[in-house]
Amino acid sequence: MRKVIGIGETVLDIIFKNDEPIGAVPGGSVFNGIISLGRSGIQSSLISETGNDRVGRQIIKFLEDNGVNATDINVYPESKSPISLAFLNDQNDAEYIFYKDHPHDQLDFTYPDVQQDDIVMFGSYYAVNPVIRPQVHGFLEYARNRGAILYYDVNFRASHANEVVKLTSNLLENLELADIVRGSNEDFEILFKKTDPDVVYRSQIAFYTKKFIYTQGSKPVELRADNGLKKQYPIAEMETVSTIGAGDNFNAGFVYGMIKYGITRATIDAGLTEEQWDNLIHCAQLFSAEVCKSINNSVSPEFGAKMKAALLAPSGIINYEL
Repeated sequence: MRKVIGIGETVLDIIFKNDEPIGAVPGGSVFNGIISLGRSGIQSSLISETGNDRVGRQIIKFLEDNGVNATDINVYPESKSPISLAFLNDQNDAEYIFYKDHPHDQLDFTYPDVQQDDIVMFGSYYAVNPVIRPQVHGFLEYARNRGAILYYDVNFRASHANEVVKLTSNLLENLELADIVRGSNEDFEILFKKTDPDVVYRSQIAFYTKKFIYTQGSKPVELRADNGLKKQYPIAEMETVSTIGAGDNFNAGFVYGMIKYGITRATIDAGLTEEQWDNLIHCAQLFSAEVCKSINNSVSPEFGAKMKAALLAPSGIINYEL
């Protein structure tokens, strides 16, 4: 069975509404998507690190309870597990404050088994952090050489805007390694002071990969792909409780779709058809919309059970609406 390997940070998200805490859930950009994939019946694992404390133990248990292999989580006895504060505004979008001592980041792991057509998800500051860059880059090259598909979510926060120049070379290496790149309008405004998807694609992405997904909150998803394919996908109107995991679960849904619809390394190299893109973006939007219905960072176990059943069903198109 094909599997998904995530590499990214783990945090405990403490969520505030009207300056009052309303919940605390394990999280992290890739972590959130991996939990959703585990709940949806996808064989998943996470490469990360955490502290030897109550938060770290909670994070590892949460992974295991949701069917995710946690054997590649490094527990460092001298480190404290990171936390983030997420303040929801009137539109339930979050403003973050992160508490993590990045100069003391560490990453020490044995490469997990990677086979042809497995999928590696990576992104966020973790993917460009200079302190752990040698280990992250080494694993990404190893996975690509083994025939894995690399899905990169840029996910660059404003809190690191002062490091853009220092991190640009790492970012460009990631773009070069990636088969599919997703980024938001906020990412590219911070990184390149550009927000037009055509300009971003032409000037920053297309040289490295032709497969680019540009998200912009409640505005339509923009696709730019092989053979000049250019398409918009509207966002369904809905009541949101929190948008904290919306982008992370867009990624999870897209990766789920790649496995559901049999998108392989060869398929990607040949160029996806418009119908294949439609199916993948549909899955991505299903997962993203589902996570916005609660303060949790991942899709609900009930939704995951439906996606697991759809994964095993012989029929092609997923019969599930937003």
